[in-house]
Amino acid sequence: MSQEHRVDAFSDTDDAPASEAGLSDQAKRLLAPWRTPTGWRYWSAVNNSEVGLWYTVTSFAFFLFGGVLALVMRVQLSLPENDWLTPDQYNQVFTMHGSVMMFLFAVPILEAISILLLPQMLGARDLPFPRLSAYGYWCFLIGGIFVCGSIFFGVAPQGGWFMYPPMTTEYQTGVGVDIWLLGLSFIEVASIAAAVELIVGVLKCRPPGMRLNLIPLYAWYILVVAVMILFAFPPLIAGDLLMELERSLDWPFFDASRGGDPLLWQHLFWIFGHPEVYIVFLPSIALVAMIVPTFARVPMAGYGWIVLAAVGTGFLSFGLWVHHMFTTGLPGLTIGIFSAASEAVAIPTGIQIFCFIATLLIGRITRSVPLLFVLAGLATFIIGGLTGVMVAVAPFDYQAHDTYFIVGHLHYVLVGGTIFPIMAGVYYYYPLVTGKTLSERYGRWAFWLTLIGFNVSFFPMHLTGLLGMPRRVYTYPAGMGFDTLNLVSTVGAFVLAAGFVVFLWDVLRPKKHQPLAARNCWNAGTLEWLADVPDQPWGIRSIPIIKSRYPLWDQENFVEDVDQGNFYLPDAEEGLRETLVTSTMDAEPVQCLRVPGPTFVTFFAALFTGGVFIFSTYHWYTAALISGVLALAAVIRWLWIGTALIPEKSHKAVGLGLSLPIYVSGPRAVGWWAMFITMLGDMTAFMSLVFGYFFYWTIHEDFPPEDAAGPGTLWPTISLVVAAVAWALTVLAHKFNRSDRALLFYLSTGVAIAASLLAATALAMAPFWTQMDPTRHVYPAIVCVLVLWTVVHLCVGALMQAYCVARRWAGRMTAAYDADITNVTLYWHFMGLTSLITVAVIAWFPWVS
Repeated sequence: MSQEHRVDAFSDTDDAPASEAGLSDQAKRLLAPWRTPTGWRYWSAVNNSEVGLWYTVTSFAFFLFGGVLALVMRVQLSLPENDWLTPDQYNQVFTMHGSVMMFLFAVPILEAISILLLPQMLGARDLPFPRLSAYGYWCFLIGGIFVCGSIFFGVAPQGGWFMYPPMTTEYQTGVGVDIWLLGLSFIEVASIAAAVELIVGVLKCRPPGMRLNLIPLYAWYILVVAVMILFAFPPLIAGDLLMELERSLDWPFFDASRGGDPLLWQHLFWIFGHPEVYIVFLPSIALVAMIVPTFARVPMAGYGWIVLAAVGTGFLSFGLWVHHMFTTGLPGLTIGIFSAASEAVAIPTGIQIFCFIATLLIGRITRSVPLLFVLAGLATFIIGGLTGVMVAVAPFDYQAHDTYFIVGHLHYVLVGGTIFPIMAGVYYYYPLVTGKTLSERYGRWAFWLTLIGFNVSFFPMHLTGLLGMPRRVYTYPAGMGFDTLNLVSTVGAFVLAAGFVVFLWDVLRPKKHQPLAARNCWNAGTLEWLADVPDQPWGIRSIPIIKSRYPLWDQENFVEDVDQGNFYLPDAEEGLRETLVTSTMDAEPVQCLRVPGPTFVTFFAALFTGGVFIFSTYHWYTAALISGVLALAAVIRWLWIGTALIPEKSHKAVGLGLSLPIYVSGPRAVGWWAMFITMLGDMTAFMSLVFGYFFYWTIHEDFPPEDAAGPGTLWPTISLVVAAVAWALTVLAHKFNRSDRALLFYLSTGVAIAASLLAATALAMAPFWTQMDPTRHVYPAIVCVLVLWTVVHLCVGALMQAYCVARRWAGRMTAAYDADITNVTLYWHFMGLTSLITVAVIAWFPWVS
């Protein structure tokens, strides 16, 4: 469709949609199940449009809190020998600033935007697990308030956002470090939950015809980032577990006097920390990839190259973590390899930037505020990338490490690669979310203030760093050349803050009397701009067939056909929320998925889960145990009433002569994919602990120590054999259920439960029988951690088996409807591998080595 025809196609639909009274009977039936709750029940909503909005607003609130902390730091550093803050207060402020910006804003805001926008970009009614999104949001909110609130009571963490031991294990005895460890681990639950939701959403909830080579670039970026979260966050969770065990139980993972090593924490932290830079950067670039074609009025140049570059960036990012550890005394060969990898990542990054520039050059640019922020973001990120290449060169890094040069570099990368694109995204997508446009005049004021303020604030930090000013100091002597540069940086910080105030005012100012924006006010070509103004809660009137990357530009009568319900699921005869599930590669329809509606159970599940972490922070273990039991009960209730429900009929006519099954299990089902993805993350955390075992083995000449008692081979081997029996019986139970042999199903599952618990008991007996003392040396400590991890997972496996028995007994699982036992069998495949690795590491490896 030509540009002129595209404009005409929307000229008749600029007005607000008709009232409910004007809707067709079909549209009214569709609206009823998707309607957002009102009153106090509004907070039970699970729609992506509501949860995504909550997530976004909360993330921005934490961003403003972190920004205020930054201004407090700049006031302290504006003058030499300033005593406005005490050293302890400054340590709390800079630790909270970094932690809030990285854990409570940078990652959550991009997941929030994805939850809000991705279903509409994919032409889906919602993401496949809306209650999981709501659970993740409540975890994020509760954990964020807990962590941020600590600073108002003077007990905030003081070890920096990186929490290096031994400072955080030997020299800080308060609860600040525990708040950081447990509070942020709780928040990471929300990040991983969102990652599972987004991966399954992109792979399984695309509209028919949207093959992998046709999905929006935003979806590609989010898929890469969600996979990165799945493999980057678990090592940090494993490190948090080790440090908390050292602080609470005196297990010496980082105590060199008892065989531990603080460098293990750095490895685990930066295996997370460097990919996180790209976890933050790639979704922001995803926004750029959606904005640039719209204002260039042409499709994105180099689509395939951008996808390959995004995947390459994600892959390479996991090979860069040692570039933060050049000064720790690592071998020269190691430093050389990681230095080369750190420079190589510039190649896929450069490809993406050149594709954006090429698109702007070949197009007919329309000037706009979103495009201004995009260009500022690209320019700023390029400067940060150039300094990144500098610090990737080891000799230069030796000089600049732990100076303000690194602070300047970090902020150019993160602000240039994140904040400016997000502000562009807000101006671009605000009409889609609210039906109103933001001010062009306020937008330009915000742009110039933030651009000027940012550069005035952070560019001088490169110079103060080169002059030798160290990071993380609360003051400095006069006459060292830092005075003027620090004062300039402080002035720039307040100019930057003024820009954010203008931006915030533009977003929040009353717009009651402002007319509604035109539908698709930017004349974009992607699916999210199908939304009515104001938008309807159903997301999309009918789920379309996609034949191009920019269907609003290229497919004739596309908007009219969607609005008139000429595609799939235009009706909701049963009064239920439904969307399509399609095949992973070619997006062929495979299921009519019924998604659950509003509930408070996700809130209570998050509240009680938070209680486990929060009560454990203060060593209130009885309260933590009670909260854990309540959390488990809430989750079981959630699963019991909201998942794998047997439908009243096997198939449903979804339109265009197509009938699809309502219930599927196995690899075609979204629940199977969710279990598979979750267990990949779980195995990553487990393998991080195994990495810790072999890290100690490589740094010690005698590991295990000759005088240390080991777990032996008898009890671990017995445990493995019995766990294998439990696995085999679970597989058999799956087969018996599918063949509808109920008695054999109950018998095999019952014996499997007993075997699971027996395997857990036998494994726990290994260190107990040989009287291993985990406080004496790091060897028994790391063995006990691996045993503890496996025992807990065996008990969870037994609980899952019991859940399947209850479902079958209650008639909620049958031979034909067997998603529960199918998913539990998948869990046990991972469980069997976990048991094998644990026994091989703690029992067999010391014997053969």
